[in-house]
Amino acid sequence: MMPRQLKRLEGELESFLESMFSGMGRVERRRAMNWYVKGLLLEGERKSIDPMAGRLVEEASEKEAMRQRLQQCVSGSGWADDEVMGRLALKLEEDLPDVEALVLDDTGFPKKGEHSVGVARQYSGTLGRTDNCQVAVSLHLAGAKGSGCIGMRLYLPTE
Repeated sequence: MMPRQLKRLEGELESFLESMFSGMGRVERRRAMNWYVKGLLLEGERKSIDPMAGRLVEEASEKEAMRQRLQQCVSGSGWADDEVMGRLALKLEEDLPDVEALVLDDTGFPKKGEHSVGVARQYSGTLGRTDNCQVAVSLHLAGAKGSGCIGMRLYLPTE
């Protein structure tokens, strides 16, 4: 997503994220979580903290402060993703009243390095071949009006 597209959706996105992250502690933590989601949505091949921090700020001098905020949000502040996923599932049930199926799927994320958790040379249905990647298993609600993920866990290879 381009920055101008994100700007156009900002009000709607902020409202949605507030409903997902409410009750998750201090306002600084929720603000950092919002920044993290925006970083994931913005274009860019690498979705690790350092490149995302660079895309989220206008001035290079602000990058280190943003990197620290994101790092603290992801690894330094304790929060349970189950709470957020529970809120998301409830929201999807409201928005998709015609749920016809639960879909269990695997998704592969190609990786160039070996430093991310769960990265291994393994088969990925997404890629259609064995390659260096992470694989996650997800559960989705599906109906005539759309679908949405209500849960996801990273597969950790034994090797």
